[in-house]
Amino acid sequence: MFATYNNSNMTNNKADQFSNQQQKLAIFGKVLSHPARVAILQLLAEQGEIKTGNISDYLPIARPTVSRHLKELKEMGIIIGSVDGHSIHCCLNIDKLKEIKNEYDLFFKQAIKNFKCSCK
Repeated sequence: MFATYNNSNMTNNKADQFSNQQQKLAIFGKVLSHPARVAILQLLAEQGEIKTGNISDYLPIARPTVSRHLKELKEMGIIIGSVDGHSIHCCLNIDKLKEIKNEYDLFFKQAIKNFKCSCK
């Protein structure tokens, strides 16, 4: 469910005038708009699970920056984590990724199906 992500940061104060699908796609697009977050997701897809403190060992970003990006991903529900003593482990939330994929699949399917353009 996308409602867990704080969309009050959207610059358009008329966001509620757009459809639920449009808001969902825009919010996810915003979360994916930084290459560091994309890299973190790719790393988690590769590793399965990783200690959050070790992410900066794999990527060219500092630990405080990693924390900021992890916060965005966690608020969206894309990653989940667990505490093991002093370590925090995180992994992808596959159910959330499937939900997002389905939303984008529907969006692109509709766009392609309804395509009518003479501008070539």
